[in-house]
Amino acid sequence: MVEVDIEGATGRAWTYKQFLDDSEKLAFALSSRFSPGERLVIYAPSVPKWLLMEYACALCGVVLVTANPAYQEKELRFILEQSGAVGLFHTDSFRGNPLTKIARQAAAGLDVVREIVDIHDNEALHRTGKRDIGLPEVKPGDAVMIQYTSGTTGFPKGAVLTHRGLVNNARFYAGRLGVCGDSVWANIMPLFHTAGCGMVSLGCLQAGCKMLLIPVFDPSVVTQLIEREKVTTILGVPTMMVALIDALEQETQNMASVKMISSGGSMVAPDLVRKIKIVFGCNFGTLYGQTETSPVITQHHHDDTMDDICTTIGQPLPQTSVAIRSIADNHVVPLDTVGEICVKGYCNMIGYHANPKATAQAVDPQGWLHTGDLGTMDARGFLRITGRVKDMIIRGGENLFPAEIENVLLEHPSVTEVSVVGLPDDKWGEVVACFIRSESTDALDPAELHAYCRERLAPQKTPTVWCAVDAFPLTGSGKIQKFSLREGYLAGQYQPLINE
Repeated sequence: MVEVDIEGATGRAWTYKQFLDDSEKLAFALSSRFSPGERLVIYAPSVPKWLLMEYACALCGVVLVTANPAYQEKELRFILEQSGAVGLFHTDSFRGNPLTKIARQAAAGLDVVREIVDIHDNEALHRTGKRDIGLPEVKPGDAVMIQYTSGTTGFPKGAVLTHRGLVNNARFYAGRLGVCGDSVWANIMPLFHTAGCGMVSLGCLQAGCKMLLIPVFDPSVVTQLIEREKVTTILGVPTMMVALIDALEQETQNMASVKMISSGGSMVAPDLVRKIKIVFGCNFGTLYGQTETSPVITQHHHDDTMDDICTTIGQPLPQTSVAIRSIADNHVVPLDTVGEICVKGYCNMIGYHANPKATAQAVDPQGWLHTGDLGTMDARGFLRITGRVKDMIIRGGENLFPAEIENVLLEHPSVTEVSVVGLPDDKWGEVVACFIRSESTDALDPAELHAYCRERLAPQKTPTVWCAVDAFPLTGSGKIQKFSLREGYLAGQYQPLINE
């Protein structure tokens, strides 16, 4: 593994043996302070110490809980409380976000949190505690990580993932990409995602190849790094691919070393696929998955046809059962028939942490995990996505959930009713739009509403389109028809608020 700074300069490098030694050293220290099964939150960008924590926690049986370094106090506090974490490990700051300050504010009054540690403080990180020093027996089916996603309630749910799920999923994914010991993989995905800490990091580990750990995605920096370090493999969401192509139009770099680009998180537009193959001169494959499945469910092969790459999301990974099931009765539907994409296999989560009701809603009695996505399967086992059961918004490959944003806005004094939907966008796939009904006599100010959200939510969750409505389109039972809002906006029936 090679450390890369924000300007693209390479720093310290580790062999896998050296990183194992460092991980074991930290694991012994953590084991003297925390018991197997206890949970530690990591709140930091993609730096080597993050990965060190991942491996050390796995070795000592401690469960790592990931937190986006863009989170604000309210979001971080929810994760600390819901996970029952006993430790919070962080860096000082990230892109102007004062992580140390937010960490201490979020943990204030939570007696269960025994430690708040800056991961770059080696003395505090490696402190020896009072427990007997030793590493426990850790089993493949044990919990290793909790990654938070959201549901229809708007409150995040912690998907509990296993060693077996993350390790095997990464191996199968990297194997289908054709990654080998000679590969050079630029890890541009954030480590708090299963993509960064699982698919890429664990994929590189099992292939024994070089991984370049990039702390912040800067397209111009990444393209220079590709040329200089002879990068062969890249995983990035579609918006990252668009940004890399735009950067190459401004300043040409030699991309001849690139052999495979993988992208997903949302359907990859055929035009983008063609541009990637032209600009990089490499193979391309789409992947599909979700956090609850560790995360990859389907993936293309390197020799799939352009038609399959542009119109499908590939075939299931090995040891992964996928069924298209009826929404009405949960029976398997015929080939080429729309139903809900459901998954069974080693990759499935144990469940949602401390949330048996949500777990029962997601995983049926037969063990099928219901993804909430609608799709079809053809006779060859290739899948197509046709829509979503849930109202999830996919912005730049990241899943956003309207109810969470709505719950924040409902606390604003000017907001009487609110509905958040996704609108199609060429760059991001979807952007967040907010429709508000207000009984206040004051005019709604989009700049003030934006600032209100930014104080309480990560940037990507903050709406960029704001509309005032006199009344909402409703179902017979009184629920807001979100599809009507979306269609109405696209038809010009709603006009966005403009800053005065």
